[in-house]
Amino acid sequence: MSDLHQSVRALFVEDNPALLASIFAFLDGPAFVLDAAPDGPSGLTLASTGNYDVIVLDWMLPRMDGIEVLQRLRARGEDVPVLMLTARDQLESRLAGFGAGADDYLAKPFSMEELQARIVALSFRRLGRKQVLRVGGLTFNLLTQEITRDGRELKLYSGSRAILEVLMRESPHVVPRERLEFAIWGDDVPDKDMLRTHVYELRRRLDLPGAPRMLQTISKRGYRLVGEHAHG
Repeated sequence: MSDLHQSVRALFVEDNPALLASIFAFLDGPAFVLDAAPDGPSGLTLASTGNYDVIVLDWMLPRMDGIEVLQRLRARGEDVPVLMLTARDQLESRLAGFGAGADDYLAKPFSMEELQARIVALSFRRLGRKQVLRVGGLTFNLLTQEITRDGRELKLYSGSRAILEVLMRESPHVVPRERLEFAIWGDDVPDKDMLRTHVYELRRRLDLPGAPRMLQTISKRGYRLVGEHAHG
């Protein structure tokens, strides 16, 4: 995963705790941020409120099956990529999943390596769709790399831009130091003070005189970016 410098936020809607534990153990590390829901309704709630790059959705779920969850998501206009997991490998089942709006399909049993590869592939597709990030008056165009706050262009070095992209994607949630380090350096993290230097530079250029501070340090947890009206 050393080539993936943007952590993937994935939601697993799966009612098999043993399988879920195995998946989470395999994907453990800064390359992934993982959430889980044990049934259809809770999965639908999380999927609708969380900012996920990929949803891994089991077909057979308590209280509401995966197909219904997917149909409701698509009816709400959610375009997050969805990978269906199921023991049903017949053509009819696959067609039903795709017809409901699934982006990919993986039959049980599966290898963890294949699951990881499919999640990463879908996440890149998601990143390609989301071309402009916005938090309050701050805008980051990922295609042109132009960054503005309240219409004023900000010039940032590559390390600061990498940090800002992660913080904007996760806003207003706290992002641990390790994930920001991974966004810049991958698995080759240099001296710990280097991150502090990048954050200082980002804050110096981001927080304009007289404007509310957007970049916050959360003691012993990490950093977060908030909109101008999220203070107090």
